[in-house]
Amino acid sequence: MCLDLFLRLRPLVSRFILGVSVCVAMPGSANTLIMNAVIIDGSGAPSEKGSVRISGSRIVAKGDLIPLDTDTVIDAAGFVLAPGFIDTHSHADNLITSQRDALTKVTQGITTVIVGQDGESPYPLTTFFTTLEKQPAKINVAAFAGHNTLRNQVMQADANRSASETEISAMRALLRAELAAGALGLSSGLEYEPGIYSTPAEVLLLAQESARAGGRYISHLRSEDRWFEDAVEEIIHIGRVTGMPVKISHIKLAMTRLWNTAPALIAQLDAARAEGIDITADIYPYTYWQSHMMVLLPERDPTDLNAIDFVLHELAPPDGIIFTHFPVRPEVVGKTLTEVARLYDKSPVDTFSWLAQESVAYTQKTGEPGDMMIGTSMTEADVHALMLWPHTNICTDGSLLDGHPRGAGSFPKVVGRYVRELGLLPLEQAIHKMTGLPAEHMGLTERGSVAEGYIADLVLFDPDTIIDRATTQAPYRLSEGVSDVWVAGRRVLQQGAMNDAFPGRVLRRASTDG
Repeated sequence: MCLDLFLRLRPLVSRFILGVSVCVAMPGSANTLIMNAVIIDGSGAPSEKGSVRISGSRIVAKGDLIPLDTDTVIDAAGFVLAPGFIDTHSHADNLITSQRDALTKVTQGITTVIVGQDGESPYPLTTFFTTLEKQPAKINVAAFAGHNTLRNQVMQADANRSASETEISAMRALLRAELAAGALGLSSGLEYEPGIYSTPAEVLLLAQESARAGGRYISHLRSEDRWFEDAVEEIIHIGRVTGMPVKISHIKLAMTRLWNTAPALIAQLDAARAEGIDITADIYPYTYWQSHMMVLLPERDPTDLNAIDFVLHELAPPDGIIFTHFPVRPEVVGKTLTEVARLYDKSPVDTFSWLAQESVAYTQKTGEPGDMMIGTSMTEADVHALMLWPHTNICTDGSLLDGHPRGAGSFPKVVGRYVRELGLLPLEQAIHKMTGLPAEHMGLTERGSVAEGYIADLVLFDPDTIIDRATTQAPYRLSEGVSDVWVAGRRVLQQGAMNDAFPGRVLRRASTDG
């Protein structure tokens, strides 16, 4: 009997052979039994030692379980078993159909990504979803419909201006179709083209369409620095008028005058929640962001040296700007603005202006991004405070191949750095912010919890070794400490190694598929 063999071998099992079945399953076996794990269920409740049985795509039992003849047994002694991590702000949509293994996500323990962020989404979503259903990824994918994408579809090359009533009506019609296709709601990127040219009234009308369909609204705010307070009030107003959940994407305080004001921001958000507005946020665990040079110049004038001087003094210091993409001058990639200025014997202000002009010219000529850069403009104290807010969940804001280490390291960094090394928050709370809370924020059902009847999206990791390894100089370096990952009951990562399983599903709004 399989049970007898298990009992004889159990004393020999150690964490060094974790993930190897202790016994060979009987012919026709469809069950997996993960035994002796420290189970953190995603709710924030204290951990408990126990076992979980998977049958097909679902968790069918949890507790003090005895192996059955039909079980493939995994001894997880010393390891944590948690719901698969849910990345509420991912830019995997540009690569997920071609890089279906999603290596940098799976090795973090991520089992679901939410794409269509910052106002940009695959269009139409029906085509995107159909592609993923025909050739699934290793992980689940859900999507928002992007405001900027809708704008570009309606206004074409003339999108960098205010929209007419007729054009807004056309956008609303496109949004209704995307919501009907399964979009979770509407996303906006109001610091980016063409969303920067939209009025608050336009955004509100589109948000109301999302609300009518039972959707949500998430936003890269109109400003994360100069006009931050007004930008926060805009999303609060949308939540107040529509009554639907609203979320601040990758919340940050990206200006020196805003540093150390996280308590005031949290008080503002708490006041809104006390009013009945369901406002939340997500955050990645880094003090630096990644975007384009021109996003720092609201007037979009790369020749305005005074504006650039303000940027370098108030938003992102020259030593804190690192170029991660620059096709016209690849020699600047990996260098700080200070280093590039020294290379070309220019001032940082003049260098920024010159490079920004080259980037704009490249984009106009090719239609492709002319630059990407990392900018340091946060404090650790603000990251800590915003991460601890009960209504903030963890995200990456990263793609599958991201020049920023967040893409490969965010979730393990939270556990390894902020839980284990700094003791900023308990492990159970951190896992809640990666699983149950984001599932709630995104309206995902039957995921985000280790519970009977739930989809078996699970991660098994070593709490003593899990850590990020990606850096600004090696942004693709994979995280360590995640041993095994299951998506819909199928193991996609086994003892740290990828396999050939691709069980990921398209998760449409209010989906309960099993």
